[in-house]
Parts: sequence; structure tokens; C-alpha cells
Amino acid sequence: MPTAAERLIAFLAGQGIDRAFCVPGESYIALLDALHAHPAMDLVTCRSEGGAGFMAVADAKLTGRPGVVLVSRGPGACNAAIAVHTAEQDAVPLILLVGQVEKRDLRRNAFQEIDYARMFGAIAKWVGEATEPDQVPELIARAYAMAMGGVPGPVVLSLPEDVLAGPCAAPLPSATLPAPAAPAPAEAARLAALLRGAERPILLAGHAFDRPGGREALRGFAERWHLPVAVSFRRQDLFPNDHALYAGDLGLRNPDAQRAAFAEADLVLALGTRLTDITTQGWSWPAPGQRLVHVCAEPRFLGWLFPAELALAADAPAVIGALAAEAPSAPAGRSAWNARLRALHLADTGVRPAQHEDGIAFAEVARRIGAVAAPDAIVALDAGTFGAPFYRKVMWKPPQRLLAPVSGAMGFGVPAGVAAALRHPGRQVIACVGDGGALMTAGEFAVAVARGAPLKMVLSDNGTYASIRIHQEHAHPGRVSGTTLENPDFAAWCAAFRVPVTRLETSADLPALDAALAAPGPAAIVVRTSLAAVLPATAPARAAE
Repeated sequence: MPTAAERLIAFLAGQGIDRAFCVPGESYIALLDALHAHPAMDLVTCRSEGGAGFMAVADAKLTGRPGVVLVSRGPGACNAAIAVHTAEQDAVPLILLVGQVEKRDLRRNAFQEIDYARMFGAIAKWVGEATEPDQVPELIARAYAMAMGGVPGPVVLSLPEDVLAGPCAAPLPSATLPAPAAPAPAEAARLAALLRGAERPILLAGHAFDRPGGREALRGFAERWHLPVAVSFRRQDLFPNDHALYAGDLGLRNPDAQRAAFAEADLVLALGTRLTDITTQGWSWPAPGQRLVHVCAEPRFLGWLFPAELALAADAPAVIGALAAEAPSAPAGRSAWNARLRALHLADTGVRPAQHEDGIAFAEVARRIGAVAAPDAIVALDAGTFGAPFYRKVMWKPPQRLLAPVSGAMGFGVPAGVAAALRHPGRQVIACVGDGGALMTAGEFAVAVARGAPLKMVLSDNGTYASIRIHQEHAHPGRVSGTTLENPDFAAWCAAFRVPVTRLETSADLPALDAALAAPGPAAIVVRTSLAAVLPATAPARAAE
């Protein structure tokens, strides 16, 4: 008779899930054994649970299926919590499988025991725990459905080690996902009427289009209805940035002129977004009096802060499909409106070359990467100031992919790049990380090297937690505290991975970046990055703490 662990793996494989990420632990030895025997599941052994979790999140972004991460009880689950939070904020399906203490020890404060329902209850969509082997098929099916249904997100399943190893007679259930909810015909007709009458509309596109076919559906809809498209926070790859209808992103520190223009919209069509704080510019947009149509798959995100003239608990691509029979039209003034929004976006895309004594402005590096990246390149970004230019200075064009943590989690970039390089070994994959994030999880570069994945790691070294330093200089000018870093020799550190290393010290070195990115196999590029380029003009680039 198969074990509960074998039944669990069989269910996941049946849903097309072919990879799991882990740091091994004795509390789920039975799962490791089940994976060893399964012909269709690849197990990626990582160096930290946070890195494994980030890899699973990135893999889910690329496949549209739940990322799967396996961790041990207690410390392992704690380290993986950052990935659960990232998946929740990013609306990504994730299944965290935690090896738990034996059933007899549950709720007795045993070695490394944690009550995961209490621990993850605020950030996971669902938390389950098996207490008998025959419960495992039902629980993994429920975990899968919860991760994928509505607004995707993370789920956690606690699995006592003796339960995993026990014989399981329960049959595997079929995976059941609800059909994407579509609007009623009357609602579709009402939305079409609103679009026909809007002279200054904005289509705000969110997470719901980050799925196979979603980008194509979004572009076709915008072109058919002649709608300018803005994307929600850190989702620049949803719509071709060189398209005449691309109006930019809703992110951190949007230009004042762009924000003022968005406030003039006479209709905001928010498709597949939760309207969170950054996308709404600090809960200020859509502004009072602006007409809003809000479409989100889960009704709990509708109507609680932004009153909508039409609120649809529906799937955004299904809403687009429901309007296929409606005849599009637009007032005469819309072309001028679209051109105005496009011009405001383009005004914020330039990079002025400048010489800095303390290194290269990373905006120049980002712009260069955007210029030479392959048409189907995947770029994974860590959180930090170095990443900001990628959001407005690079023209992203599908099928290019931008993997960036909406949650702002440091440590995401390199693990995400590893997952992308494993998933798409034939595509160019570039992971960009700052010196802060590099010493958090960039050790996962070893996984890419061991697997022969051709990942290119670009490391920005300015000796500072720069984004915090910028806030510090605004709030407490000249009082540097806690933000300076004493770094190792990063070129030597990267060389220890036994990959080619390229050093960029000044702007004159930038052509070497092109060659390093084009070379076969994994490689590292270490950039001495100018801090002066991003600090307020009055702030010293280097200051003693």
C-alpha cells in the first residue's frame, strides 16, 4: 500500500507540477523518499528555506501552477515564512509543505513544534494539518484548490512525520477548480456603455493577467477599445512598454505630472487588481468623484475603500471575453488623451549619463541591460534602490519577463533567477541583486552552477542599504545610522563559485557587460555602484557611522 507521502506526490504530479524546492529535514524523510521514487518530479535542493521559498514563488509566476516548497518543522518553517508573505502580497499560488512533529507530540510544546495555523493564519489563504494518513489526499487537494482559486496565494500544510510515513488507503481525489467567473450579460453591456462614453479612461491591469494567455488578452482588449493601459505595482511585463497605449506603472514616487493626469481620468477600469496602497498612490487614486469599475475575483477586495460604480467579483480575462460581442467605440477626444498619457510616461524614461567619482550610476547599467537583453529574456530583481531604474527606464516587451517582489522582500532576486534558469534553460536569465540582498540569499547561485543553469548574476556594490539611507537623509540629514555596510571582496566571492567574473568600475567598462551577458553558461558581473547618484544632492556619499 502506498504511503501518505507517495499519495501526496502523486496528486501534485497529476496537476502538472514537476518540480519542488527544499532544504532537507528529518521530519519529512518520507516525502523525500517519495520524490526519489517519482519519475516526473524534480527536487531542487537549496541552501536556505527562504531561498527555496523564493524559488517556488518565481517558478509559480512562470508556470501559472503552484510553486511547491518542502521544509522541516520549527526553524525551517520560520525561514520559509518570508516566501509565504511574498506569495500573498504578489498573488502567487504557493504550497508550503511542513514536516511536523509526530502526531502524539502535537500541541505539547515538543522539540521544534509550532502551531502553524496560528503562525501563518494572517498571511496564508489556508492552513491545514493532517492527523491520519488517509486525510492527506483530501488535504493536498484542498490546498491546491485554495492556492489556485480566486486571487491566488499561499497555503500551508502541516504533515506529522509518522503520518507521512503511514500507509494510505484513501483514493486520490480529482483536482477541482471553479470555472472563471464571468459577468452577467447585463453587466457586460453596462461596462461596454461606460467604455464607449469615456473620453479619458484608464485601464489599470493587475495580477490576474499574469498567466498563460493573459498578456495577449489584455493587449487585444486595449487595442480593440483604444484604451490606455497602466499596470499595477511592479507588473511592467504585462503590456508591451513600447506600445502607443502604454501609459506607465502605478508604483513608488510617480512623477507629479503623471499623477495629476491620472486624476483627470473620467473612468478607471481596474481589472484583476486588489487596489493596494502603492498601486493607489497611498489610497489617493482613484480620487473621490472619479468613476470606477473594479473587477477582482474575490469579493472581499471590492468596495471596502474605493466605491465603485460597477464592482464585479469576476475573472478579469473572463470579463474581457464577455465584451467580445460588444461593438467598441470612443469619443473623439480619446486619441489626444492617450497621446498625452503616453508622452508623460516617456518623459520619465530618460537616463542622463553622468560621471561619479564613487562608481557607476546603476540606472546606466539597467538601461544597458534593457537594451541588450534577449527578446525573450527573464530578469529577476531583488528589492533595493538599484532596482528602481528597471521599472521606468527599461522598455519591457512580452515575452520578456520581469520577476520582482511586489512585497519588497530582499533576497528574492538570485533565487528567482535560479528558478527561472532551471525552468527555461534555453532563455537568457539575468538576476540583479544589491550588496545587501547578496549576502542574504545569493548563495543560491551555487544551485544554478551545480545544475549547469546559465544564470547571469549582476551585483550592485555601493556599501550601503541605499533605499533606507535615502529615507534617512530626508528625515535626518547627515545622521547616518545602521545603513553602512562593510562588504567582502565580491569579485573574489563570485569567483569562488567557479564562474567567469566581470568587474565594472566606471561607465567606460559598460561594453564588458554586453559580452558577459552574451557569453554561454553562468557568470557574475560585479558593479561598483555610485551612491552619490541616488542620494539627495546635499548628502555625503560615504559617511562614518
